[in-house]
Amino acid sequence: MNVRMGKKGDLSNFECGMVVGARRAGLSISQSAQLLGFSRTTISRVYKEWCEKGKTSSMRQSCGRKCLIDARGQRRMGRLIQADRRATLTEIITRYNRGMQQSICEATTRTTLRRMGYNSRRPHRVPLISTTNRKKRLQFARAHQNRTVEDWKNVAWSDEFRFLLRHSNGRVRIWRKQNENMDPSCLVTTVQAGGGGVMVWGMFSWHTLGPLVPIGHCLNATGYLSIVSDHVHPFMTTMYPSSDGYFQQDNAPCHKARIISNWFLEHEHKFTVLKWPPQSPDLNPIEHLWDVVERELRALDVHPTNLHQLQDAILSIWANISKECFQHLVESMPRRIKAVLKAKGGQTLY
Repeated sequence: MNVRMGKKGDLSNFECGMVVGARRAGLSISQSAQLLGFSRTTISRVYKEWCEKGKTSSMRQSCGRKCLIDARGQRRMGRLIQADRRATLTEIITRYNRGMQQSICEATTRTTLRRMGYNSRRPHRVPLISTTNRKKRLQFARAHQNRTVEDWKNVAWSDEFRFLLRHSNGRVRIWRKQNENMDPSCLVTTVQAGGGGVMVWGMFSWHTLGPLVPIGHCLNATGYLSIVSDHVHPFMTTMYPSSDGYFQQDNAPCHKARIISNWFLEHEHKFTVLKWPPQSPDLNPIEHLWDVVERELRALDVHPTNLHQLQDAILSIWANISKECFQHLVESMPRRIKAVLKAKGGQTLY
């Protein structure tokens, strides 16, 4: 019979209970060991712990070499990482070993960092938010923290976005031999400025997707006035006939031009322009719709080869975005507001 050796902590609660049960049934240590397949040392230890402490579970610490970095050392390492998130593994080891009687190696450091939950990752790229704009974002979040999803359903969201014909992905990897570095199948071609792109303006609300308007040039105040009068006005009056709708736009220069402000003043009895904080793409759910369109573009079996095909593909994808998708984005607004409050006006994961 294969007898399990009495390693520390290798018995489950059920197995410990079996040992105690066997001994209480009158079996000797040798008989219990033979019956259950454990060593006599393990049988004796488990039964003794039950008699003295009433334990029927193995609570002994694991065996093996004691870790060089104890709880105090982990706190020290955590402070080093908090002080410099960009420190390399070598720098962390060097700083940790300063003033320590026993130095640690790279393997120990890696193991400890993984045990502490740290992993090396690419940092998220977020816009730099000034102190003034952080305050404005925080003020906006506080003013709207009590709004419910039903309230956000009355908002129409808008934005502009530029889709490039070609995408350069620096993370692409290939398999090649040493002498195949210039083989055509091992090259990634690039085009200046991405080969051109298509600029679009779009809007939507919880109720429906709005129009998606291609913009053939850089959008200025005059062009934006045409969009507002031809698309925003009919959308808002149709979706919110009771004049309880809000129109959202960011603080782009063409949006804040005098002719645009005057136009909104003339139509303020039909809908309200939402006062939007600067540098807040994370609060605008339409940003995620642009991500949806981009992913669908990259997933196409036949990729567009010119700007006309790209524009047609964008319009087709936009028209087929599911209702559940954009409604879910609007329903995330209370969580976005809470995230800004938690970050005290700073960047959020959205």
